[in-house]
Amino acid sequence: MDLMSRERRLRELYARWLDAATKAGFAILLAAFLVYAGGLLPAYVPLADLPRYWSLPVHRFIEVTGAPQGWAWLGLLGYGDALNLAAVALLGLVTPACYARLLPALIAERDWLQAALALAQLVVLVTAASGLLAGPG
Repeated sequence: MDLMSRERRLRELYARWLDAATKAGFAILLAAFLVYAGGLLPAYVPLADLPRYWSLPVHRFIEVTGAPQGWAWLGLLGYGDALNLAAVALLGLVTPACYARLLPALIAERDWLQAALALAQLVVLVTAASGLLAGPG
């Protein structure tokens, strides 16, 4: 297989996954927003109260509303606003999912440099999302 067709095949693999994941993420985001805005689930911070808090710094917003910090919002998925946040977080997984799908193809092609770069990007993204290196909150 020549270099151009191999590169095209890998780009198309990434693009297919990016397209599908983005469309699925958007659909999930839209559904979660409709659940939230439609009041199908109660909101942790009522939608009508939000304008009162918009101008607050984050630390004050957390203090006043009792909003969770870090990954603690996962325990609030029964609330519409937390469900909406989960949908945004899922959308943030699009790029790592695409790299994770591309990695086995790069290894199968024995493209060690590109595989190492994809793996390094995955490690950086997962580490950043984990909050392990976050400063004091």
